[in-house]
Amino acid sequence: MKIDTPKLTNRDIADLTEWRRVLHAAPNLSGDEAETARRVVSMLGAAGPDQIIGGLGGHGVAAVFEGAGDGPKVMIRCELDGLPIEDKAEVAHRSTVEGRGHLCGHDGHMAICAGVARLLARERPASGRVVLLFQPAEEDGSGAARVLADPQFAALRPDYAFALHNLPGLALGAAAVAEGPMACASRGLRIVLGGRTAHASQPETGHSPVPAIARLIDGLAGMGAGDWPQARDFARVTVTHVRAGEPAFGIAPGHGEVWITLRTQRDERMQALVAEVEEVIRGCADGLAVEITHHDVFRHSTNDADATRILARAIETEGLVQADIPLPMRWSEDFGLFGDVARSAMFLLGSGEDCPPLHDGYYDFPDDLIPLGSRVFFRAIKSILG
Repeated sequence: MKIDTPKLTNRDIADLTEWRRVLHAAPNLSGDEAETARRVVSMLGAAGPDQIIGGLGGHGVAAVFEGAGDGPKVMIRCELDGLPIEDKAEVAHRSTVEGRGHLCGHDGHMAICAGVARLLARERPASGRVVLLFQPAEEDGSGAARVLADPQFAALRPDYAFALHNLPGLALGAAAVAEGPMACASRGLRIVLGGRTAHASQPETGHSPVPAIARLIDGLAGMGAGDWPQARDFARVTVTHVRAGEPAFGIAPGHGEVWITLRTQRDERMQALVAEVEEVIRGCADGLAVEITHHDVFRHSTNDADATRILARAIETEGLVQADIPLPMRWSEDFGLFGDVARSAMFLLGSGEDCPPLHDGYYDFPDDLIPLGSRVFFRAIKSILG
């Protein structure tokens, strides 16, 4: 039986759209989201939550809405941070910060959670508690871990945790959710090779890392394995940055760096891939000093069976088209860490078949998704808490 729920009004949708565009024009990078957090607190205050908690895991913000009686705790999570990518979209709300943009849709995800806050302001849950978490530092993989480690989080620890991500290439407003692996594990490796500089006319008197870098890139190119997404042994190695020496014609370089991203369907495969890659690196070094450091570490994300059923019912009840697409997604999400403390699930919401891809300079979150995402989350909340 369908339970009647409050709706976002046209005024709500206009307000949330305008707010989303304000956020889009002023992106903050991971770990530097103080201004975005201030805007979130201001927006949430009007919804009258029972408590607003700031400074979670850095600049995270949580709004707490109490039910009338005891019951489970439900968390809806979105992200605060933008990306170090130039915004090239020809829109009036284009980023005003050079070299930074909300090009993954976190501005839209925040607007959706703010929409849930407006719905909760009109109808508190019959029981339990709702926590709307605006999480910092998702893009570099550090934010969820910092929130979980924050002593303030102990009182907020949920029984259920839900999130969404918009998905370019999927029809606008269509939704996809499935039990099991949802997003891949990934990590960045920074490889620093140290040798000895020389005059460009006498490179033999030095020890250049360039030949080793060439061998390394060639060796890494063949390390992918498995068909995505079906194969449990899926692995991918992507070179993301290369540098050798200084930009000068008279110097044979004595220092070089290669940055790579490793990606696997599951965490256990990642550990094996790291060992394989490090063996290739040392085999190519040819006497150079080698330093390997790990960055932007993401575990794989898995959707809990019970939480997935709740989201699927909410999507169906709200009349969204349910798409059957290959999962897990190849990108990574630190939301998976909340699965350590709660039954968690993330669904995908289509941004349109012609929408530019995520992390593209021309990407802009479709505002039509704001009421759809808000309705699905509120429906899920009602199905658990009444």
